[in-house]
Amino acid sequence: MDQGTNPSYPLSLYPGTRETNQNTTPPANEDDRFLRVHEPNGSSDFHEPSYYSSAANNPLTGPPRGYSLVEQYAEDCQPNPFVDGSQKTYQEQARRPISISGEIQETTSVVGWQQRQERGASRLRRYPTRRINLIQGTVLSVDYPVPSPIRNAVEPRYLNDSGSSPEEFTHLRYTAATCDPDEFTLSNGYNLRAAMYNRYTEMLIAITYYNEDKVLTARTLHGVMQNIRDIVNLKKTEFWNKGGPAWQKIVVCLVFDGIGPCDKETLDVLATVGIYQDGIMKRDVDGRETVAHIFEYTTQLSVTPSQELVRPVMNDQPARNLPPVQMIFCLKQQNSKKINSHRWLFNAFGRILNPEVCILIDAGTKPGPKSLLALWEAFYNDKNLGGACGEIHALLGKRWEKVLNPIVAAQNFEYKISNILDKPLESVFGYVSVLPGAFSAYRYRAIMGRPLEQYFHGDHTLSARLGRKGIEGMNIFKKNMFLAEDRILCFELVAKAGYSWHLTYVKASKGETDVPEAPPEFLGQRRRWLNGSFAAGLYSIVHFTRIYKSGHNLLRLAWLHVQLIYNLIQLAMTWFSLASYWLTTAVIMDIVGVPSTTNKNRGWPFGNDMTPVFNNVIKALYITFLIQQYVLALGNRPKGSKFAYLLALVFFAIVQLYILVLSFYLVAQAFSGGSLGLETGNGFGGFMSSLFTSTSGLVLIALVSTYGIYVIASILYADPWHMITSSWAYFLGMPSSINVLMVYAFCNWHDVSWGTKGSDQVSALPSAQTHSAPGSSTNNFVEEADQPQVDIDSEFEKTVRRALKPFQAPVEEEKMDLSDSYKTFRTNLVLLWSLSNALLVLLINNASVRNLCLTSTSTTRTAWYFKVILLVTSGLSIFRFLESNVVSW
Repeated sequence: MDQGTNPSYPLSLYPGTRETNQNTTPPANEDDRFLRVHEPNGSSDFHEPSYYSSAANNPLTGPPRGYSLVEQYAEDCQPNPFVDGSQKTYQEQARRPISISGEIQETTSVVGWQQRQERGASRLRRYPTRRINLIQGTVLSVDYPVPSPIRNAVEPRYLNDSGSSPEEFTHLRYTAATCDPDEFTLSNGYNLRAAMYNRYTEMLIAITYYNEDKVLTARTLHGVMQNIRDIVNLKKTEFWNKGGPAWQKIVVCLVFDGIGPCDKETLDVLATVGIYQDGIMKRDVDGRETVAHIFEYTTQLSVTPSQELVRPVMNDQPARNLPPVQMIFCLKQQNSKKINSHRWLFNAFGRILNPEVCILIDAGTKPGPKSLLALWEAFYNDKNLGGACGEIHALLGKRWEKVLNPIVAAQNFEYKISNILDKPLESVFGYVSVLPGAFSAYRYRAIMGRPLEQYFHGDHTLSARLGRKGIEGMNIFKKNMFLAEDRILCFELVAKAGYSWHLTYVKASKGETDVPEAPPEFLGQRRRWLNGSFAAGLYSIVHFTRIYKSGHNLLRLAWLHVQLIYNLIQLAMTWFSLASYWLTTAVIMDIVGVPSTTNKNRGWPFGNDMTPVFNNVIKALYITFLIQQYVLALGNRPKGSKFAYLLALVFFAIVQLYILVLSFYLVAQAFSGGSLGLETGNGFGGFMSSLFTSTSGLVLIALVSTYGIYVIASILYADPWHMITSSWAYFLGMPSSINVLMVYAFCNWHDVSWGTKGSDQVSALPSAQTHSAPGSSTNNFVEEADQPQVDIDSEFEKTVRRALKPFQAPVEEEKMDLSDSYKTFRTNLVLLWSLSNALLVLLINNASVRNLCLTSTSTTRTAWYFKVILLVTSGLSIFRFLESNVVSW
């Protein structure tokens, strides 16, 4: 085969299919074999579905004789290399890109998705129907046949695993949950496949999603499946290989926060691997609105971030294939925020599956090799471990190209230093103040009870039930606290009465996450983080006495008291950071730039005359830009003031660079014996005294204790590359983190949006109307389209085309909103008026600008100013008097 072209493969040649005559057509009753029904039995147990089929053949043995799919990805289809075994390596076989040639006729927009749902509703008019009995007369749960290529992609060796069920590989289970997450229980008729098969769930991996594109979602999902393969392939293990196959002990749950914000191309990716189908969701059941659409399937397929389909390969190295993964896909009908998504995870699915460890991952975060295993091992080896997190670092792109973006580079350095200094320190105390929701894990029984109860107070869907304790009844401080909800859960877990749970950091577990790359998104993220962490930090300090009710030993309590003192000092430093940085900047400029007769110091770097003038201009501009931040934060949106924020970031970076140059000049003077030098002639005692009393010594201590420790710690951790690639952006951005980010965050303390956003896309979903069986008031059923398998496969071909189409990032229009333009004009007008008046005062009263004015002293300039003002005022009054009298004459 020519390696210079991308081959296209027919759907019929997925692994597991037979080579058959392509010209034959399926028998009329082929689709009958895949019809399923759930029968109510009057109890909370799930009644095994039965086959409505005249054929008793096992559907997993491949299509019947003489039948094969003929749909192809492209016209120029080549022979499938997976069948003849000509390809030898996993990289060549399982990750070969599938070419999508020709134009896709069906749109991938929201409108196209709505049309596909409407076509699903019209199936009842086009196909024969079947009856689906509702569980306990209220719960709609249906099994749908999966497309043949997905069904045939299952390796035969997994079909014989103990506890395996044929239907988990052949049918997608859909449940329309019309209840609150707390009511998703066995007694109400709801169930999940892993529980139905009596499987023990050791690890529940949750991927929370809002509106990420298909590349970010595929990065996370494929990384999770690779990690599951690492666990399944373990040879010497005392746990995973006992009591059944390892893959049956792991469940992956995707929770999507609303149909409206969901990227529809991402749904195509999920449909390609088998855990979603268009046209089967129901908007409501007998008028009861569906709260969540729940899909379940066990798949061996995956899609990489580069839109390559990964599927099992039948060769002599089966360990390289992805194992079966039990998937739960929960698509919430309305957007109701992340805490509500976690309520579906913990209160709905967690209570049924009862996992030992729950791992939380945000869509867009890619777990590194064996990272999930490292997190699990931390819990397995420590019975008192309640929560853990891994190392998160920023996604830097190919060849680390994104470090050229100072915003990305600064965040990468911040993540690295936090993982090197902060997280290990807090692990010693036993209380990691924040386990990032993007990549963390909890022991399920540790967070049950009060920790989750307090955590879910931030769910706005519970506000009516909770009353004053709910989010709508909280004051603004508590509402901001739930912007950092993961910090609340961490404190509540450590302080849980009667238990000695602690938290830790697992360095061996690594995750890569995308970070904001532009000022507007960066400001929005840090507003939530800064306000939430500040409020949650105060909450943990105020309620520290609850630690005494826990079961921690005396040593742990002593460490927690040390951490309390440390947090109090950190909180005070954060509160006064605005003034501290201004004073540090002004003091260093005055020490180096102002001439002194006592120590014969000369102004540096521009001489005795120009250096003070230059420094005063810098100070004036500093105050100007700081005032600008308050005006922008109180009246403008970041997206409407991109240039103003960018200009402020650049200015504060220049100021920081200037201060760093002056600081190193002071250090050089200290060791060169200059006028600002340290005392080296009075022995070690004199040197140490001058080191802690002189200005140069204190500056030296500050530089070594910050930048020096960063370098030393990074080298000790054998991870110094961020010092080379990203430190420059972090050091230059330090003043902006205070003067821009903190000002914006505190000025928008009131901005807490918790409302539910509806979606007109839900209206495209069909409703489910039940019918009662004759003579029975509880044996309700719905009529469902009996779609032939050939039509399912035909629609799947179009889905694969959309999913594997190269990703094109949406282009945002730079057109300014009308409201933003009004606010920008208002801001510029206020700043121009205020600053021009301030400049006039500076020129008249400041003695340091004598070289820029006509007079040498401020007293003389003030006298001249008053003369001019009096003369102008008098002239205007006389002019008004004369002109008014001319008119009267």
